[in-house]
Amino acid sequence: MTISDIANLRVYNQHLNHDKFKKPEEVVGYMCAMQAQEYAHAKWAIGLRMLSPTDKTVEKAMNTGTILRTHVLRPTWHFVLPQDIRWMLSLTGPRINAGNAAMYKKQEVTDTIFNKSFDVFINAMQGGKQLTRSEIVSALHEANIATGDLRLTILLMKAELEQLICSGAKQGKQFTYALLDERAPMTPAIDREEAVSRLVLRYFTSHGPATINDFVHWSGLTVADAKTGIEINKNLLTNVIVDGVSYWMDANTDPAKAKGTGAYLLPVYDELIIAYRNRDAMVPAKFMDKMGAITFFPTIVVNNQVIGNWSRAIGKKSIDIELKPFDKLNKTQSQAIETAIQRFKKFNELT
Repeated sequence: MTISDIANLRVYNQHLNHDKFKKPEEVVGYMCAMQAQEYAHAKWAIGLRMLSPTDKTVEKAMNTGTILRTHVLRPTWHFVLPQDIRWMLSLTGPRINAGNAAMYKKQEVTDTIFNKSFDVFINAMQGGKQLTRSEIVSALHEANIATGDLRLTILLMKAELEQLICSGAKQGKQFTYALLDERAPMTPAIDREEAVSRLVLRYFTSHGPATINDFVHWSGLTVADAKTGIEINKNLLTNVIVDGVSYWMDANTDPAKAKGTGAYLLPVYDELIIAYRNRDAMVPAKFMDKMGAITFFPTIVVNNQVIGNWSRAIGKKSIDIELKPFDKLNKTQSQAIETAIQRFKKFNELT
């Protein structure tokens, strides 16, 4: 197996080029968690893995709560399923809170203030009420809780990590928060080892081949956690060594099925890029100096290799796509990218 095979298998296992899913929740469930920091782009990340996607379909899933958006890994925004959110937060929340402790102290947010804000959230949101950030600020101010600087972000994130609130339905262009108990069913508690086992298996199944350090980067957990999860799932995962690097993936993966064809307009922070600490498999050596642009901007992928960036300007009736290739495109690449452009336009139901 070669480094090119690693790239091909990642695209295959992330279902970008085969057996696409019918529903947004099927995508998110398979991927376990998908980074959703840039919301419009994150919807397209789901759409790329669907058979007949539209922006409206993904938006509806968010609004109805079949997928949720919250801080759960590292921490940053992620899409997760309602049935996964509790065990995942139980696993990752304590570690994130420990990492945030210095920020809590700097902003002078004490446990007393946190608990007081939680009472505000419960009183303001119970009964199915979903509040925008400005409405939450008003409720906090009425309780004499300051929200300046980073304090509002801290209060909201802490409430998410403590499994109190999560995403609600959008109100126009504004995001809302809702009580988690009113958006996600209660699920049986599991111990930490079982949670680690679940997360490890689902990551390497959907994102493999990947390294232990890739999992640590993606999850925010430890090397020891990764090794524990792999040991528990040793009969379900397989190991391959490429150029001296150890990769793990689903034991049922058939490398012969993974092909390096087609083009994709990846959104910023797509799992194909952001979910790995080392991105050498996806980035040609001659473009390694472009890693900043690859990490923080939407990318063009052709034959399972990053070859440039792209941007879009969305109007009321049309979309303008600007391609920013790192090198001159040949005819075959241009044709493949044009197909990808048309898919993106169809997703947005614009021309």
